[in-house]
Amino acid sequence: MLIYMAVVIGIGIRYAKRASESSENFLIGGRSLGPWVTAMGAEASDMSGWLLMGLPGVAYWFGLSDAVWTAIGLGVGTYLNWLFVAKRLRRYSTIAGDAITIPDFISNRYKEEKKVIATIAALFILIFFTVYAASCFVTVGKLFSTLFGLKYQVMMIAGALFVIAYTFIGGFLAESASDFMQGVVMFFALVFVLVMGISVAGGITNIIKNANEIPGFFNFFGIAQPKIVDGVQQIESGKPLFGAAGKYGFLTIISTLSWGLGYFGMPQVLLKFMAIRKSEELTLSRRIATVWVAISLTAAVTIGIMGRILYPDALLTQSASESIFILMSTNFFIPLFAGIVMAGILAATISSSDSYLLIAASAFSKTIYQGLMKKEATDKAILYVTRVTLLVISIIAMIIAIDENSVIFTVVSFAWAGFGATFGPIMLFSLFWKKTTRAGAIAGMISGGVMVFIWKLILKPMGGVFGIYELFPAFVTSCIVITIVSSYSKKPSQEVLDEFELAKTTELAITK
Repeated sequence: MLIYMAVVIGIGIRYAKRASESSENFLIGGRSLGPWVTAMGAEASDMSGWLLMGLPGVAYWFGLSDAVWTAIGLGVGTYLNWLFVAKRLRRYSTIAGDAITIPDFISNRYKEEKKVIATIAALFILIFFTVYAASCFVTVGKLFSTLFGLKYQVMMIAGALFVIAYTFIGGFLAESASDFMQGVVMFFALVFVLVMGISVAGGITNIIKNANEIPGFFNFFGIAQPKIVDGVQQIESGKPLFGAAGKYGFLTIISTLSWGLGYFGMPQVLLKFMAIRKSEELTLSRRIATVWVAISLTAAVTIGIMGRILYPDALLTQSASESIFILMSTNFFIPLFAGIVMAGILAATISSSDSYLLIAASAFSKTIYQGLMKKEATDKAILYVTRVTLLVISIIAMIIAIDENSVIFTVVSFAWAGFGATFGPIMLFSLFWKKTTRAGAIAGMISGGVMVFIWKLILKPMGGVFGIYELFPAFVTSCIVITIVSSYSKKPSQEVLDEFELAKTTELAITK
């Protein structure tokens, strides 16, 4: 793992000079990414430690249904995002003032003089990416404390400092290059543990047979109910206790499938679309990304199911269940190879947290600092503010991550809903409906983002129909608001309409 960390730092140093040349290089790599780096970088930065710890943990704790319907939603969302959004956004972001951040693109799309849209977008990015970065720090803290037996808080801070160091040095190019490597490491780590787990468990047939013995565990329309007291699953005669299977109805399936909607609003993925050197290369990127996601999600869910069969009483809280990948890896492999596999979790964490920190920092420096506070700011000043902001966000994220009982899946799901509902609808409307107005964009972003908080904190605790994942109602609310407000507000200018048509019909292959 030390060797792996050294390689990542080396990548940061390699790109340090280029990153310091301009804010465009630091924030979007000068739009110079190739198709493989774009695909692997987008998926690695998107999936994070959630793929190797959060998703297997859900499968270990609740069984097949919750994990597999979430995975299906994510797989479909990935494909549709690459198919419909990627090329149009690459072209449109270049035409719309050569935008290099998501707030800039949305603001330029509507020809704002007063940067209201950009400011709202930047504030939501700061809020949700700080939470997202915290989930990554939780992952690395759990990983290091489990492996080395040291205090979680110390390990979390050490891991966070490492991520901050290389992101601070190398910017977007270092982040993208390392994300490619990390995507490869994550993929093979999942596949190796999957294959070894099937062998140790006695084959697929034996796994299914044992899984079916737990009520609701291996069921698409049921869910396992661990018997817990004070958050700890109870044991009797060496076996973990489960209650009667819970129902997994149509509304719950819609709720978990709606994870796929989040992709349309994920800045870390959308930014990779904007950064590729030629829009036509996105077809190859889409194929690579789709295959990577399909295999990786399948492996992650299966690992969680196998883990419960092989180690039924090893992890007795929902938070602890997210360490099943670590437990299987350390038990299956000799220490040297286990270390390489464990680097997959570190890779997943690094590849996401660097993206989150960089995009959040750029949202402040480019949109709020340069756009509102100091419009005449030099490029060097913007670079400086970006790096200072990166440090401040990291400190706040570490404070959020200080609780070792945090459940990664829960933290990620809230931030995912926030981005999906705030940016997903307006991104789709901006790219595909030319009658969308500036007022509609503002209303849609605010309503989507606010509804995530209202549904999560006020309505969801009521249960029943309100128990649905907050992304779905917030996404629908934003779409409705954008449609209504755009229909009754001042129509877009001819310049905006002409630019929309240009982005729709013109293939720009700009290489910088």
